[in-house]
Amino acid sequence: MKNTFVRTWKFAGFFIFLFALILASNLGGIISLSFARSELALLDLSQSLPTDVEQRVRRIENSLLLPIAVKGETRLQMKLADRMQFYKTPGVSVAFINNGQVEWARAYGTREAGGREPVTTETIFQAGSISKAVTAIAVLRLVEAGKLKLDEDVNQKLVSWKVPENELTKEKKVTLRRLLSHSAGVNVPSFMPGYLKTGQIPTLVQLLNGTKPATNLPIRVEQAPGGGFSYSGGGYTIVQQLLIDVVGKPFPELMDDLVFRPLKMKNTTFEQQPSTKIDRPVAAGHDANGQPPPGKWRMFPEMSAAGIWSTASDLARLAIDIEKAQRGKSKFLSAATVNEMLVPQAGRWGLGFTVDGEGSSRRFGHGGDNGEFSANLVAYATSGQGVVIMTNGVRGGRLISEILRSIAHEYGWPDFRAKEKTIVKVDPKVYADYIGRYQFEFSSDYVLTIIAEGDKLVTELKQPTSTSRTEIYPESETTFFRRDVDVEVMFVRDETGRVKRLIFRQDGQDFRLTRIQ
Repeated sequence: MKNTFVRTWKFAGFFIFLFALILASNLGGIISLSFARSELALLDLSQSLPTDVEQRVRRIENSLLLPIAVKGETRLQMKLADRMQFYKTPGVSVAFINNGQVEWARAYGTREAGGREPVTTETIFQAGSISKAVTAIAVLRLVEAGKLKLDEDVNQKLVSWKVPENELTKEKKVTLRRLLSHSAGVNVPSFMPGYLKTGQIPTLVQLLNGTKPATNLPIRVEQAPGGGFSYSGGGYTIVQQLLIDVVGKPFPELMDDLVFRPLKMKNTTFEQQPSTKIDRPVAAGHDANGQPPPGKWRMFPEMSAAGIWSTASDLARLAIDIEKAQRGKSKFLSAATVNEMLVPQAGRWGLGFTVDGEGSSRRFGHGGDNGEFSANLVAYATSGQGVVIMTNGVRGGRLISEILRSIAHEYGWPDFRAKEKTIVKVDPKVYADYIGRYQFEFSSDYVLTIIAEGDKLVTELKQPTSTSRTEIYPESETTFFRRDVDVEVMFVRDETGRVKRLIFRQDGQDFRLTRIQ
């Protein structure tokens, strides 16, 4: 990607949008699909639950929901086992938080596609970018101990490597507060796809300098620090080096000391060969075709950004302690520290976590997706409820969203509900104005073609490695939507009445496309 593409908040949004669009590319006819009713592999039967809780779990498992509900149509409720098969995601682990404790945990499927080893609630998964939130907690513990300062130039404490100075850093410096909230102006949003275990693994300094065998660009300041949100895994890699320099220990070891042992997270590690640290079953990752990589998972030496291994229950314990700390009932972090962490610093980002909603709807969380695993952590700041969902498939991100909607419906959460849309009648003759090719403003590599097929309008997304086709449905003469993902397509006319551009709205984020044909 071009440097200008990775400098902005919109790149992060575009990347998330595009990835979701790719993963959902085969969903166009989902409403008419009939699913084979496979048996659900439920492995945590040893946990005895009250009857009413067990009934809720069963309803959640059998009532997964799409993001869009069409007015006047019966809602399609789907079985978890069927959706796991559909998304080629062999394993899922869920831990539900209620009243400040893990009320139930369930595991489904197998550790590897085609294998017989079941996923249990102690099977460890990669959690991708949830690593960033956990790293932020370690930083805040050192801030409380007086060893770090949130608003100090990080170069004052960095030893093994320094943030290269340039014109952008003359007046405003790179600080921990800015790094943790993705507002330090640092590049390199993502380190996917990681490194095969059989290949060369770069050192941390090689990652920071962007020198071989590292595959990323050099980590540099490309936007004025404090100038706004720009998602940066590179920024968290700077934090990793800073923690190592200040504490004087390898990153996995210092994270054990600062976070995992105090919170009794016995099944969590940053070791990239987790079995050397934890005697627990390890899930294999799976790509979009449901295939594991050579070696079953990839290595992420940029550990603070993407390298954590954990279980849903362990990550739930971390969320529970944050909620307790807000009320001054934690010995791990002070209420003042946690309340500062959960104040938005740049956009919806606090220090390590996203922060959304207000009052009783206020929640914090973080997602994780490293190309072969997907995970999500969501917790309400005051109600004592939340959930952690982990999967061993890259397409598990869409599955997680469907599980979240089912949970939100069952427990009456104010968020993660399906949006209701109305399909209106539009004269297909209008479609002639829309047919053409449109290019995303952020990259010439991605082109969207609008095609009319009888009385239907279809989008075809062409990118360097694949092409996806999906039908869109009219909400008005100029606004269309998808059923499988929360995407709106809006046609914009110029002063002559000709459609010259499109606006794609993905989960509330707008992306502009210009007509090129």
